[in-house]
Amino acid sequence: MSLKSVNDILGILEKQAKWQEQPFQKLLKCWAEVVGPVVAGHTRPLSIQRDVLWVATSSAAWAQNLTFGRASLLLKLNKNLPTPLVDIRFSTAGWQHPSVERKQQQTILPHDHPSYVGDRITSSDNTPSIQDANAAFGHWAEIVQARSHGLPLCPQCESPTPPGELQRWAVCSVCAAKQF
Repeated sequence: MSLKSVNDILGILEKQAKWQEQPFQKLLKCWAEVVGPVVAGHTRPLSIQRDVLWVATSSAAWAQNLTFGRASLLLKLNKNLPTPLVDIRFSTAGWQHPSVERKQQQTILPHDHPSYVGDRITSSDNTPSIQDANAAFGHWAEIVQARSHGLPLCPQCESPTPPGELQRWAVCSVCAAKQF
């Protein structure tokens, strides 16, 4: 059995037409044109899931009115999309002003996560080109063992645990998850 690298698999996926189509991006570009400027001001497409478009509305009244006219809206939208939509669902869920939404989305940096170990061992210069899966696993195991050497032990399972996890939960993340 030959193993393909992630780059090979991604290369194959990029060549496929459906990977490049991105129907939601096309929908966002034509949304205001199809529904009109007034409706576009009170709606925001959220996602396409299983060929169903989910749209946030500014009020329940807008959601109800648009639900009554969704058949004609579907016909107009499907003319502009590579894969046709089956239905549209309108809801007030997910309706927020973009500035409020940006404030709520916080990106967590790796060093802020409790499981962060640090850049003690990581060095991309000396990673050998390993062709064999067993050798690659052995190399990975060596790196993990070197990285976990010197870490404090979890009081429950006695596995090496990043200090941030012990400070936050007093146990490793696996033991903390078992408590839930």
